[in-house]
Amino acid sequence: MRNLLRIRPKRRNARPPDSAPGAAYRSASYLPLRPWQVRGRRFATRRRGLDPVEVAAFLDRVAGDLAAAYAEVARSREETARIKGALREWQSRQAPSMRDLAGRP
Repeated sequence: MRNLLRIRPKRRNARPPDSAPGAAYRSASYLPLRPWQVRGRRFATRRRGLDPVEVAAFLDRVAGDLAAAYAEVARSREETARIKGALREWQSRQAPSMRDLAGRP
């Protein structure tokens, strides 16, 4: 009964410090897997376990797909930054000057 009445502090889900604003929300305890982590993952062997060669091949395939996804995200972010820069430049060229707004020659 005591354990049921004990008040536990709420866990705060916060964005990891290395994540960028606008990035997908994740709890602070979750860190995304990197390809090298997938490739290096080893599992305990059991008497009737999985085929280690097949598991290694699958993990290598998943790591390759993950590396490709990270590369695509990086390329997309670079393209987004380039487009935003071009838009800002265009907007600044299109905006009337302060003299035009003030009505002065």
